[in-house]
Amino acid sequence: MAELFAGFVDLFLHLDKHLGHVISDYGTLTYLILFVVIFCETGLVVAPFLPGDSLLFAAGTFAAIAALELEVLLPVLYLAPILGDSSNYWIGRFVGPKIFHRENVRLFKKEYLDRTHAFYEKHGGKTIVFARFMPIFRTFAPFVAGIGRMTYLHFLAYSVGGTLLWISSFVLAGYFFGTIPFVKKHFTIVILVVIFISLVPGIIAYAREKLAKKG
Repeated sequence: MAELFAGFVDLFLHLDKHLGHVISDYGTLTYLILFVVIFCETGLVVAPFLPGDSLLFAAGTFAAIAALELEVLLPVLYLAPILGDSSNYWIGRFVGPKIFHRENVRLFKKEYLDRTHAFYEKHGGKTIVFARFMPIFRTFAPFVAGIGRMTYLHFLAYSVGGTLLWISSFVLAGYFFGTIPFVKKHFTIVILVVIFISLVPGIIAYAREKLAKKG
C-alpha cells in the first residue's frame, strides 16, 4: 500500500516526465491513455484520486511543443469527461432506487432522495459546472445527480458546458504558458500550484460549512 501511495505521489510531482515517457513509448496511443484516465476520474466514483487538472495542463504543454496535436487532443479530452459524467449519472440513477426503495431505511430515507432530486432540479446545473473545477467533487457530482433523478437532458447540457470550460481552461493554459522558460524550469512547482488552486474552492466550501454550523 505504501508503494502504491508513493507511486501516485511520484505521478503528481513528476507528471511532466511521466507524460513525456508515455508519449515517447506509446505515440498516438497516448490520446487513448489520456481519454481513459480522464474518463475514469470523472466516471467512476472510486477513482477521484486520478490526476485531472494537472494532467490537462501537462498535456497542453506537450501540445505546445508539438509532442501532441492540439486538434486531436482537445476533442478527445472533451469527449472523455462528457461520457464519464453520463456513465456516472446512470450508475447513480440505477443505484439510487436500490438504496432508497424502502421507506423505513434509517440512513437512506426516500424523503432524502426526493429532496436531493428537488435540489438538483433547481440548483443542479451550476453545481455540475462548478464541480468540474473541483477535484473529488467532480467525481461525485454526476453520481449524486443521478441518485437525485435530475433530468438527464438538463444534466447533460450543463455537463457539456462545464466540460468545455474545464478542458479548454487547463489545456490552453498549458499550451500558452507551459513553455515559458520559468514554467519549464519549475514545472513541478507549477503543477503543485495548479493542484492547490484546484483544491481552493473545496477548502473554502468546507470552511464556510464549518463556520455556518458554529454560527
